[in-house]
Amino acid sequence: MRPFALTRADSASAAVQAQVAAAQSAATAPSVLWPSQYLAGGTTLIDLMKLDVMQPAAVTNINPLEQSLGAIDAGVDGLKLGALVRMSAAADHPDIKTNYPVIAQSLQLAASQQIRNMASLGGNVLQRTRCNYFRDTSYVNCNKRNPGSGCAAMDGINRMHAVLGTSDQCIATYPGDFAQALMALDAQVEITGTAGTRRIPFAQLHRAPGNSPHVDTTLGRGDLITAFTIPATPFAKRSLYLKVRDRASYEFALSSAAVALDIDNGMVRDVRIALGGVAALPWRAREAEEQLKGKQINDATLAAAAAAAFAKARPREHNLFKIELGKRTLERALRQAAAMEI
Repeated sequence: MRPFALTRADSASAAVQAQVAAAQSAATAPSVLWPSQYLAGGTTLIDLMKLDVMQPAAVTNINPLEQSLGAIDAGVDGLKLGALVRMSAAADHPDIKTNYPVIAQSLQLAASQQIRNMASLGGNVLQRTRCNYFRDTSYVNCNKRNPGSGCAAMDGINRMHAVLGTSDQCIATYPGDFAQALMALDAQVEITGTAGTRRIPFAQLHRAPGNSPHVDTTLGRGDLITAFTIPATPFAKRSLYLKVRDRASYEFALSSAAVALDIDNGMVRDVRIALGGVAALPWRAREAEEQLKGKQINDATLAAAAAAAFAKARPREHNLFKIELGKRTLERALRQAAAMEI
């Protein structure tokens, strides 16, 4: 691990200012992609610093903000989760388990209990890809780590890589679970930056790789995620997260689906679908949603929705299986959601 300057922030605005100042001081070193970083649980950042993948010159500890950013507020208007809420706290919260089950399940199925006790919700949605070519610096060809160098995964071992949302520069998979749940519930993310506090739809937080795979999100320099808000919707309670992986615990998804359904007299009035394990970013399957609206949940409609979800998939040599697996995962998740007693 390389030397870095560590500071502690006692307010969100102070944290932003510290990050901006650190980034400006590192402007003379353009080779450093991430000159300053926030530290909460550290379950991703510290690993990547040890691997020399990320080399921040400055780290700002935001854990002193836990009193203001660590609350869970559940009410009739919806749910608000502070960015410093720990994954385990949200996963075990009774109101979340009852009224927003997809959130509790996505967190419960992520990582180990020890990591869930440490990891923050804000940090979780910003975790970096687990692509081996990104995390192993002996591979020079990684556009996400070394822009313009190429993508070793294209013709390498790409079983775990994405089939949706990729580009000719990067096929790395977004590894998280919680992000898909937020997307399925039309969540918004609250961000504090140099211009104050703003809210954006969570679906606008992450970026497809395109020609700049090293830029994962739409956050600006110094921007700090402070909260997530989830509205009270007719489909939030009939929601679930289904995760398919190589082993039953402590493993990233090969395919996952976060689904939320509003059903009236057997007909789908509204539906939200977000896919994980198969895409370069948290993936909203809007074409699949349109296939289901106004229809019954049956074999034919589910097959049509699954086909629509993966119609634009671009597999590589070793991950072609993810298309069929993804379709079956989605169909199973929707069947289970339709059968829920609420």
